[in-house]
Amino acid sequence: MSDRESPGPPGLARPTRILLTLAVAGGACWTVWAGQSILGPLVLAAALVIIALPARKPLDRRGTPSWVGTLVVVAIAWGILLVLAVLVVVALGQFARILADYAGQLQESAETLESFFQSLGFNTVSMDDITRAIQPSALLTTVFNAGTQLLGLGTAVFFVFAYVMFLGMDAARWQNPPAELAEASGQRLQAFKRFTAGTNRYFLVNSVFGLIVAVIDGLALWVLGVPGPFVWAVLAFVTNYIPNIGFVLGVVPPVVLAVAVGGWGLGLLVLAIYCIVNVTLQVLIQPRFVGESVRLSVTLTFASVVLWTTLLGAVGSLLAVPLTLFARFLIIDGDPGARFAQWISGDDGPEDPKGPSLPG
Repeated sequence: MSDRESPGPPGLARPTRILLTLAVAGGACWTVWAGQSILGPLVLAAALVIIALPARKPLDRRGTPSWVGTLVVVAIAWGILLVLAVLVVVALGQFARILADYAGQLQESAETLESFFQSLGFNTVSMDDITRAIQPSALLTTVFNAGTQLLGLGTAVFFVFAYVMFLGMDAARWQNPPAELAEASGQRLQAFKRFTAGTNRYFLVNSVFGLIVAVIDGLALWVLGVPGPFVWAVLAFVTNYIPNIGFVLGVVPPVVLAVAVGGWGLGLLVLAIYCIVNVTLQVLIQPRFVGESVRLSVTLTFASVVLWTTLLGAVGSLLAVPLTLFARFLIIDGDPGARFAQWISGDDGPEDPKGPSLPG
């Protein structure tokens, strides 16, 4: 026999593997986009169950029957969904009334803005597009389109509630895998536990900070006399879940309205308050609490918002980070050979095998 080392098993060339991977990823994205009416309710239900899941742990420790813990998780998830739906509906109703009451002022502000930019030499056609975008009718259409996407799940509300119930029932089984499975797939199970714990912490921290930001912003707008402080407080709370661009989405409408009712001075004051409050809480403080559970690079976080919004609409923008964490769990977490991919995605080092601890 020859002393030469026998060649390894045949395989695809690296460029071919890359092209196949891109093709599969493109097909998966198209499938998600085509099935967003089905996947949207499922994703929302899964997020609600993950949020409510820690409530069953003290019950399980006390030996309470499993069905009681499941009932508590489902009830909490349903309650969160109902509260959010009521808040959004009430806020949209108030916003429609604000636009009707202040249509004249908004029209004048649009014309003033158009004249200002034209004096700077901007193209008239381009400015017409901009001013049309802040017309009361255009704003109302935009907000109701967003509301339709958010509440479009209302057409599938039955499925959301059903998904929550079924996922809540399965969650009890997923928490106690068989011993042979735990031994054979230990790394994957630990990665799954880190994903659920990190996602739960992400929602918890974002909700707490979103509530703080909403209360401060709402009170500030109320003191300044800006119409609809409740509407803008709800908007600030909701957009807190959208990384990077959530602040912009939450600050533009109240600033535009402040300019319309009180001039540029009031608008700039509202902008300054939002910047101080939101930058302090969301940029300087909040990442300290949520960073260890997310571990996503800034670029990947921003790209995830664009991707999931394109695929799932408004639900995708609100759940972009958890969806990206789940995709990373499926593809690379738990794979010892994927350390480089984990590092590229923003995971700089090994985590506690038990996952990040939750407050309380």
